[in-house]
Amino acid sequence: MLPPLLAVAACGGPDPVAREANTADVPLTVNATAPGPPPATPDGSPPPAKAKPAGGNETEATAVTTIPAFLHGRWGMTPQDCTSTRGDAKGLLVITAGELRFYESRAVPVGNLNGSDNSFSADYRFNGEGQTWTSFETLQLQRTRLVRTTSSPMASYTYAKCS
Repeated sequence: MLPPLLAVAACGGPDPVAREANTADVPLTVNATAPGPPPATPDGSPPPAKAKPAGGNETEATAVTTIPAFLHGRWGMTPQDCTSTRGDAKGLLVITAGELRFYESRAVPVGNLNGSDNSFSADYRFNGEGQTWTSFETLQLQRTRLVRTTSSPMASYTYAKCS
């Protein structure tokens, strides 16, 4: 009972979504053309992470070990996802350094971790509702929105940051 109360207290303030998020068009967006995972090596393993060259472009992918801090926080598909007191925030995504937490599942990065100045992608191991699965996921900050693109099933979801 305490975690839902803490989650509600963490939202703070009368407006659950950051003012700069402009949530008028926050609907769930599904794009059938979202990028998939990178091709596997001949032995079936994921390709090695690319190291960032010294003095290289900041937008080039770099090997990372945790989900970058600029993505951490509570993200909702609707303003109600940020304020629900009934535990029914089905569109809430909580991102920490080591995991993604959804309504009834969680995911931890397990390999092929890459990041840039506005995105992070990795193979994730999910578990929830008695099942486990893996999916390649990309988290990209687009101005004040978070776009999560998943490979299994192929789709994109748009979130606004909870305040």
